[in-house]
Amino acid sequence: MPGLLLGLGLGGLLDGIVLHQLLQWHHMGTDHGVHASFPMTTVASLEDNTLWDGLFHAATWLVIVVGLYLLWAALRNGTSARATALTGLLFTGWGIFNLVEGVVDHLVLGIHHVRDDLGGPLAWDLGFLAFGALLVVVGLALVRNDRRRCGAAKRP
Repeated sequence: MPGLLLGLGLGGLLDGIVLHQLLQWHHMGTDHGVHASFPMTTVASLEDNTLWDGLFHAATWLVIVVGLYLLWAALRNGTSARATALTGLLFTGWGIFNLVEGVVDHLVLGIHHVRDDLGGPLAWDLGFLAFGALLVVVGLALVRNDRRRCGAAKRP
């Protein structure tokens, strides 16, 4: 559970930093369609989007803090943390973030798209979902491989 939470939080934070702030492709409510909450065309909308982006970052930060606390508690109680399994869970959590955020925000609610600066083309949203699915597949493969190695090491 700690690895999944850390992956969710870090994936969300990376999304917010890279897509919202550095590339400025979208903000939390910048869809150009009929659902446009805060289009990227006015200073007032940018201020509203900045607030919602900040709340998003605060939420992802809290998920990371909870994940770190749970990881610390597990290690303190004697649970071992193997690097391959933890990496797999981080990737899986990041992928789950992308899949949920991509389906809910991009496709269902339509509050923003990966590239709102281009009018929100569907191909970018589908690429975001494909990347999320790839992260889940790779993450679960790492976890499964780690469990197999640990099981083989315990056999006589």
